[in-house]
Amino acid sequence: MWDSTKILVVDDTPANLEVVTETLSSEGHTTAAVTSGERAVKWLETYNADLILLDIQMPGIDGFETCQQIKANDKIADIPIIFITALSDIESIAKGFSLGAVDYISKPFQETELLARVNTHLKLQRMNQSLEQQVAKRTSELEEALNQLKISELQLIQQEKMSALGNLVAGVAHEINNPLGFVSSNIAEVRHSFSDIAECLQHYRKKFPEPGENLENLLEDLEIDFLLEDLPKMLNSMEVGCQRIYDISNSLRTFSRGDTESKFKINIHEGLDSTLLILKYRLKASNVRPEIIVMRDYGDLPAINCFPGQLNQVFMNVLANAIDMFDEIAEGKSFDELEANPQQITIRTQQLGAHDVEIRIIDNGKGISEEMCSKVFDRKFTTKEVGKGTGLGLAIAYQVVVDKHAGSLKVHSKIDNGTEFLIQLPIE
Repeated sequence: MWDSTKILVVDDTPANLEVVTETLSSEGHTTAAVTSGERAVKWLETYNADLILLDIQMPGIDGFETCQQIKANDKIADIPIIFITALSDIESIAKGFSLGAVDYISKPFQETELLARVNTHLKLQRMNQSLEQQVAKRTSELEEALNQLKISELQLIQQEKMSALGNLVAGVAHEINNPLGFVSSNIAEVRHSFSDIAECLQHYRKKFPEPGENLENLLEDLEIDFLLEDLPKMLNSMEVGCQRIYDISNSLRTFSRGDTESKFKINIHEGLDSTLLILKYRLKASNVRPEIIVMRDYGDLPAINCFPGQLNQVFMNVLANAIDMFDEIAEGKSFDELEANPQQITIRTQQLGAHDVEIRIIDNGKGISEEMCSKVFDRKFTTKEVGKGTGLGLAIAYQVVVDKHAGSLKVHSKIDNGTEFLIQLPIE
């Protein structure tokens, strides 16, 4: 029953050690014996024990001091100690319990009493250890459940945001595309009709080179020659404007495209470009700062297997954070200062070997500390003022890249030396 237990017996009298160890051995316990408190403490530095039987009256450090030293050591403080001594006064007993002893056996002891008390405390120690293991296991299970709950919450937030954005964009694109199609097709008709009118007018001029003073004055007031030259340019500008609106509409759909249950292949650069187009209004110059320059250093990437809508949200969160940071800097600097040191975001992509691609988003802003770098992906951690950030953006980005795509998302930064977000994604 007790073959795996080890009991340390501490007594300065060899005869007492022999009696105690023989009694314990007869019950199947493994014992170790030392003759002083100093040796007991040293022995425990190397070996472990399940129970300690400790004499009080010993030369050198007595049992009380030995008990204090054992309880002061976190590695062995939990080993139960039973005092065995001829001291039976109340004060000695009380002192022993106050120092952390679990029981007290008076000399001379009865063999049955010794075994009963030893077995009881060994059983209690085993029960305590088992309980601690169960608590640790349950705590681990609860922590894992809480972690899964947080992940599920982030997934629901992400899905809800993308669903709402997708519905909004689909409605906006529909409302834009209908009148845009009407305008675009009419421009072509106007161009054709104008060409016919201009040709007809030229024939009239050849047929009637002298139309009369009234008509001459009217043509001069209308600046007819200028209109004939400028109107085609105006139609060209209108066509460019319509194409621009078409591009924006397509970028919105590309950015917020609904993800299916399975991944599919896309060009990652399309997602980056659509995100930048949506953010273009925030990148433009304002009355407090110049334009934020975006440098595209795109490598030759293959199409990757992914959830494109979710990855676009990652790009949006990282880029929007950089723009927010630049806006904060602009509040404390003059326009001329910012113009002399342009704010810049660099997006660099490349293929890594045969299996991965890498996207680096780098700004030349104020940077963050190493401590903050270790926290930026934590849920609800934000460096922004109250009301300006939820702390979910980068946590969602991390969850999308790492959990959804088996990739990696890291941040490198130093104070006053910019920040780099490094995204690595598997091609398949």
